[in-house]
This record gives sequence, structure tokens and C-alpha cells, in this order.
Amino acid sequence: MSAGHPSGAASAAAWQRLLQRCGAHPAPAAALYPEIVARYSAPSRFYHTLAHVGHVLAVVAALAAYAGDADVVRLAAWLHDLVYEPGASDNEARSAALAGEWLRALGLTGALSGEVERLILLTAAHEVDERDDDGAVLLDADLAGLGAPPPVYEAYARAIRREFAHVDEAAYRSGRAAVLRRFLARPALYQTARMRAAYEARARQNLERELDLLTR
Repeated sequence: MSAGHPSGAASAAAWQRLLQRCGAHPAPAAALYPEIVARYSAPSRFYHTLAHVGHVLAVVAALAAYAGDADVVRLAAWLHDLVYEPGASDNEARSAALAGEWLRALGLTGALSGEVERLILLTAAHEVDERDDDGAVLLDADLAGLGAPPPVYEAYARAIRREFAHVDEAAYRSGRAAVLRRFLARPALYQTARMRAAYEARARQNLERELDLLTR
């Protein structure tokens, strides 16, 4: 998966329509889009690209009925990986802070921008309170790729490895296996009933298959 070109749900037109619905100033919103594209198109990114944002947005659209405010979730989806340095522990915190700064500069309310920041921070641990409908939708959308058909999942796993090209093979296998075990230990990978029914079983199979390959 390369950074590629923006398309579909992650297009400039979709970004501008979303910001318009949320009350942002249109000219600054349009001017910000190239910066978003530049960040998601960094040469070190192979999975955390604008294509990933598009996939997350598509799933958010499918799960909109579960959300309290689907547009706030969409904003968080657009901006949740603004900062991505493989292995860094503060990517989500830095992305959230930058997102809040941008949204306030676009004229959005402090309450709205603060909620977007909160949602982005949830993507660090991928854990959410059962009463947090918007958080559940964002996290399910962000993890939807885990339940992809095996060839698509395998491409995802290769893309993640490329993002960690600076890490030697033994260290990568150990670290990645630990991440997969933590996910597999959860009672459920997905929060919404729709995602659990559609993707939970296949996601677990994908994770178990990758874990087996890593630990052979």
C-alpha cells in the first residue's frame, strides 16, 4: 500500500463539505487540505496513508447510526494520524493536539475541537467506555482492516512491516507478536454489534495467522 492519491471518502470535496457542515470557514478549510495530503503521503508511510483515512471514513459512514454525532467522528477519522512516527509513543497525543489547533483556527467551537481531540486520543489504546458511542464507532472503523479478507490483511501486515523497516527482524517479530497477543486477549475486538457480527471471527483468524508466522 503506497500513499497514493486521495480518492472517494477522503477527497478534497468530502473534506470541505464536512467542514462546512461543522461551521468552519470555507477558505481556510480548503487551504488546509494540501497539508493533510502531504502528511499522509510522507515517504515513510505505507499503511497510515490517505487511503487508510478513506477506508476509516467509509466504515464510519456505514456505522453512522451507532454514533451520537457522526460528523465529529468523521473529523477525528480525518485527523487521527496527522502525526505518525513508527514506534513513537506520542503519535496520538501529538495528532490530537494538532487537530485541535487546526480546528480552532478554522473557527470551530472549543467544545467540538475538544471532542475531536478526545476521540483521537482513544486510538492510542483502542479502549472505550461502553457508553461512548462515538468512540466505539471511531475505534471500530480504525480497526476494520483487521477483519479484511486474508489477502488484504496480509498486504496490511506487509505495509506495517515496511513502516518499521528501521527495526531488525527479531525485534520486530517480538514487538509485533506482543501487540497481536494483546488484541487477541480482549473479549471482543469490535465495540458495535454490526462489526462484531461481520468481522470479529475473521479478524481473530487473521491475527492468529500472523502471530503464527511471526513466532515460528
